[in-house]
Amino acid sequence: MQREEKDELFEHYKFTVDRGQELLRIDKYLLNLIQNTTRSKIQNAAKAGCILVNGNPEKQNYKVKPEDEITILMPNPPRDIEIIAEDIPLEVPYEDEDIIIINKPAGLVVHPAHGNYTGTLVNALIYRFQGDTTKTGEPVRPLLVHRIDKNTSGIMIVAKSEEAQMKIANEFFNHTIARKYWALVWGDFEEEEGTITAKVGRNLKDRLVMTTFPDDSEYGKHAVTHWKVLERFGYVTLIECQLETGRTHQIRIHLKSIGHPLFNDEIYGGNQIIKGTTFTKYKQFINNCFSLIPRHALHAKQLGLMHPTTGKENFFDSELPEDFKAVLEKWRHYVKYKGNILQDE
Repeated sequence: MQREEKDELFEHYKFTVDRGQELLRIDKYLLNLIQNTTRSKIQNAAKAGCILVNGNPEKQNYKVKPEDEITILMPNPPRDIEIIAEDIPLEVPYEDEDIIIINKPAGLVVHPAHGNYTGTLVNALIYRFQGDTTKTGEPVRPLLVHRIDKNTSGIMIVAKSEEAQMKIANEFFNHTIARKYWALVWGDFEEEEGTITAKVGRNLKDRLVMTTFPDDSEYGKHAVTHWKVLERFGYVTLIECQLETGRTHQIRIHLKSIGHPLFNDEIYGGNQIIKGTTFTKYKQFINNCFSLIPRHALHAKQLGLMHPTTGKENFFDSELPEDFKAVLEKWRHYVKYKGNILQDE
């Protein structure tokens, strides 16, 4: 199972300034402490608000003082592996010198990790960017700011420079990114819209899956998902989910926690008949639906953000993939001809 990473910043470094330290610009101070870095990289991190002093973001000209607590946050975990270039076709609705938007198909892993070292989105982007250079003349590399599950389809953004990466990552960190997903879930809803607020964290018995925890629990992290009904089919419902936070498997586990797991989600129980009848033909109908969309029914539909360079609002929308369209049409046909479909022989 491919593990989705959290849409948040990771702590890479933490320093406490010595009591005898004289006043010194923070970029110069950090350059002396961090190996294999450059002043421009430190300055980009500061511009993006990723260098915190005593918990507050500071610019590169801040002068460190004795006993300051300095924390450096980055979009990726503090580790990496060698990644090879692979010629993998990608659907790219938008690209400029700072960012690239990808409409990721279901089944494509975002980043090489244990069990998936090749055939990923990052492998494909390294191939695509070969020979390209940034505005400062450095080779373009795919720099992740968020991930979506292997079997989730839809829109995602990748940065092409460190400055862009850090600025976008900071938008994710501050929850100013607008993200909307479409999900087909089991069951009907009494209301037209609602909000799920529940801490999300790794299951204490099985670290490969997520679960929810009470607000007063020491486990899990604060998570908020807003949902609204788009189309009702009786036993399943098409909804739109807007993320306020971006925890691992947030939509999947939040919806499961209120009794509406994603349709055909094998990890969280949606690959069984949860609502419906006992008719043989209904079971057959559901199995046919599972065959049409052999993965959980979740699609990253829309993404809105401030462009890291121009500062202008950008909005991207992705069309539903064919498997998602097909299962929706199947359910629409079911609702229209329900009596004929369920007539048992």
